[in-house]
Amino acid sequence: MKYVWSYGGGFIIIAAVLWGLDGILRRSLFSLPPITIVFYEHLIGAIILLPFFIYTWKKGEKLTKKEWSAISLVALLSGVLGTLWFTTALAKVNFISFSVVFLLQKLQPIFAILAGVMLLKEKVDRRYFGWAFLALAAAYFVTFKGGIVNFGDGSGTVIAALFAFGAAFAWGTSTAFSRFSLLRHSHTFITGLRFFLTVPIALLFVFFLDQIPSLGAPSGGQYVRLGIIALSTGMVALWLYYRGLKHTEAKISTILELVFPLTAVCIDIFLYHTTLAASQYVAAAVLLFAVYRVAKLHTPASQ
Repeated sequence: MKYVWSYGGGFIIIAAVLWGLDGILRRSLFSLPPITIVFYEHLIGAIILLPFFIYTWKKGEKLTKKEWSAISLVALLSGVLGTLWFTTALAKVNFISFSVVFLLQKLQPIFAILAGVMLLKEKVDRRYFGWAFLALAAAYFVTFKGGIVNFGDGSGTVIAALFAFGAAFAWGTSTAFSRFSLLRHSHTFITGLRFFLTVPIALLFVFFLDQIPSLGAPSGGQYVRLGIIALSTGMVALWLYYRGLKHTEAKISTILELVFPLTAVCIDIFLYHTTLAASQYVAAAVLLFAVYRVAKLHTPASQ
């Protein structure tokens, strides 16, 4: 396991754990439109990153046209659309019968693997398929008690499914595009670009979605919470994730990220005293073991 940590897997796991904690921090932001939250958390993160980004820029880091295209797509897909589509999917089912949303979100690794094979020419062998399938199956049973999915019968379910599918595509493909951008550059430089590019894109969406008045809506306490998010589950988590992704293939990273739903389940147990089914405890143990086995398959390329 020391080998895995040395080459980035551990940083991806830490980032996934932080993302699992994100819901706790965002509870006080429920009154704000999702796009407003996206805009401010990226604006604050960009301001914090500015001196570090300038330092790396002065060291001579420059992007090719393909790299500019890749990181711009990441800012659009992962920074804005993925979050908006996932939140919209939950809203369509009133944040209650949302099993279908989380089920489709589990498709994210599939898109990441396909994008990694096509864009980065990553090779996938039988051992990987076996452990990856086991990890996906375990993540499913961790999320859904008894393995039962409530698809619901409301009119918004189909629309919610489409938005959730879009979010899985946006986040999954962004894993490969992010790694492509990182291959020749420092993770600090790429993290900075990701934030700086997302801010104007998010602002355009604020105008497009007619949410301009919401820019003045956050209270003082909400601005503080947005700053805390930037310094933990937002910008810092992404910085750690990119540090790991630079040395980790997309197909490995996307499976390690399944620690995220496991963390969310643990929070429900210890913080909100949620009672889990026996199948969920067993699935959690299987998920941890499968993630460990996938991490051991990782053979880092020299960067």
